[in-house]
Amino acid sequence: MVVRDGQLLGGAHDGKETLGDPTAHAEMLALREAAHRVGDWRLDGATLYVTLEPCPMCAGALLHARIARLVFGASNPRWGACTPGHEPNIVANPRFNHRLEVYSGVLAEECAALLKEAFRRYRQ
Repeated sequence: MVVRDGQLLGGAHDGKETLGDPTAHAEMLALREAAHRVGDWRLDGATLYVTLEPCPMCAGALLHARIARLVFGASNPRWGACTPGHEPNIVANPRFNHRLEVYSGVLAEECAALLKEAFRRYRQ
């Protein structure tokens, strides 16, 4: 979910399977909803809260949207692109003109359990 000044601007869950869209990650859908709601692609001062560490595509979108803070629970060793040791660490790349604060591991065990259950349901 995307929150700014205590107001929910956008929220979503992964839609790749239901929408048949490889770009329909929860982050992308929440950013689209937030941008639509505020009428601007710039989401300055907003915080994105997600269960899983964003992938490179989503990390790039966070930079483009000028998100101020990213808060996530579970680390994503395969696709994660937002923490030291996960290459590429898109959000820390000095070539980009925007920086965001990253808070990782928030409720990590709870987030991992939610993800495991969701993937179990997808496989059924």
